[in-house]
Amino acid sequence: MKEKSQKHLPWFGIGKILPYLGKVRKKILVMVIFGLVGSATDIILPLFQRYALDHFVRGGVFDTLVLFTSAYLAVVGIAAGSNYIACSLATIIEMGVNRELRQKGFEHLQTLSFSYFNRNSVGYIHARLMSDTGRIGGLVSWTLVDGIWRISYLVGSIGVMLWLNWQLAGMVLLILPLLVVLFSIFQRKLIRVNREVREVNSRITGNFNEGITGAKTIKSLAIEEKIANRFTEETKTMRRKSVQASRLRGLFAGTMNLASSVALAIVLWKGGYIAAEQVGTFSVFMSYAQGMMEPLRWLVDIISDLITTQVNIERFTNLMAVQSDVVDTPEVIEKYGDTLEPKKENWEQLRGDIEFRDVTFHYPDGEENVLEHFSLKIPFGTHVAIVGETGAGKSTLVNLVCRFFEPTGGQLLIDGRDARERSQLWLHSAIGYVLQTPHLFSGTVRENLLMGKEDATEEEMWAAIRAVSAENVIEHLDKGLDTDVGEGGDLLSTGEKQLISFARAVLADPRILILDEATASVDTMTEAKIQEAMEHVTAGRTCLMIAHRLSTVRNADIILVVQDGKIVEQGTHRELLRKKGYYFDLYTRQYEDEATAKLLA
Repeated sequence: MKEKSQKHLPWFGIGKILPYLGKVRKKILVMVIFGLVGSATDIILPLFQRYALDHFVRGGVFDTLVLFTSAYLAVVGIAAGSNYIACSLATIIEMGVNRELRQKGFEHLQTLSFSYFNRNSVGYIHARLMSDTGRIGGLVSWTLVDGIWRISYLVGSIGVMLWLNWQLAGMVLLILPLLVVLFSIFQRKLIRVNREVREVNSRITGNFNEGITGAKTIKSLAIEEKIANRFTEETKTMRRKSVQASRLRGLFAGTMNLASSVALAIVLWKGGYIAAEQVGTFSVFMSYAQGMMEPLRWLVDIISDLITTQVNIERFTNLMAVQSDVVDTPEVIEKYGDTLEPKKENWEQLRGDIEFRDVTFHYPDGEENVLEHFSLKIPFGTHVAIVGETGAGKSTLVNLVCRFFEPTGGQLLIDGRDARERSQLWLHSAIGYVLQTPHLFSGTVRENLLMGKEDATEEEMWAAIRAVSAENVIEHLDKGLDTDVGEGGDLLSTGEKQLISFARAVLADPRILILDEATASVDTMTEAKIQEAMEHVTAGRTCLMIAHRLSTVRNADIILVVQDGKIVEQGTHRELLRKKGYYFDLYTRQYEDEATAKLLA
């Protein structure tokens, strides 16, 4: 699941974002129309100047002065009104495009499997959804309305000059091929440098995120200087690349401005010959030649911006092109819906039978099989413990049960049917997952519990809280259920977060409950509460428990022992002890360590 590089995007990649602009296309069309009207009025105004010089100044004829004044004021009024409407629409379109792209991007992220988030940092993803979309929003609003006005003014003024004096206009237009050549020379270099700038910016954003979210770890390890030095190196790289890009843009702008100034010089040189006889025409050429300067300068800046924005479009469209490692078939989506639009009326009741049938599996970024022809039936209500040393690969079976990954061979059956025959959301909605490192959402305890069951009553919430022995914790919080937990739950202790996340999982009343080393990061008192609640909470559910402390799994119906990513033993606690194999060694070693710790205490 990788982002594919798009080296050359036609029309600066604008075509790639058109599918995401459906809700603002009509507004864009109206903005373009009023932009053209505003440009047309600016093209017409110098002709009023020509008429005034030829008739009122040079000819001394004033019979049309009232009509002239009225028409002039009308054109000025139309220009002001059309420009106001176009600019107002540009603001609305920018906000609309930003919202649409970020909404689509965020929704797409919800469909991606865990491997994408394992490979890409928060800063990397954040830059694509916020920084890149912001640049794209500006492109299709302000850049577009400016482009409509300036390009149409440039084309219109050239047309009028050709109509008035095609020989002089032709000399002015000789400068255009030079501009095309300059653009072709600079484009590729600017694209490369700006792509490098954006990538460095992503890394800086990631370092910002790590510096904030990992503040406690940084201080405890006393590595502030190391983190600061790493950040300094990245900002130095950013500065170097940005200066390089600015120099290229400056050189590009300078040469383009020099070329555009030649056009004015030609008018002044050759225009003197017609000034005596055609004062009005000379005046129009001077106005247009000077007026063309601004669009040409704008073209210099906007081409550079377009090249930069092309990189933003590349990055966003690459993100949107990423496909999840786990996808539902069109037939499944047709019946059961997808993650964002489920068809719950077609969902069958999930019982909780699980079966691994001749399953072979290796991770997407690995070649060695973690499971080979593995078969195991887990009837509803069975308690399965998965044990092994840290890093042994205990989460593999759980990842498959949750469909975070798909078997590379064989089948995973849920209630006797291949899990791929029904939607991921159908399965996930019946699974309660308690992580080793608990995560709470910003908001109150109540709001976090309602994430488990959005229509839960007060009584149901308290029933779940009591089920995990967390009532004392909640009652001692300042505002009880309405206590704010902070970002990620950081206002609470780890034990408090774990109990609340446990209660949230129980509130959802899952048929399959997964406990991923749920007591590994909590204190002894909290662990005792969770252990006390375990038998009650797991009753009537299929339970998969990943455990590091073997004393917590002695009553499991079956224990799977994992070593180096593979299941090396399976059986009950007593059966495995009688084998005196790897599990026996783990258990006795851990028992001795605990006994020694108690003796020393």
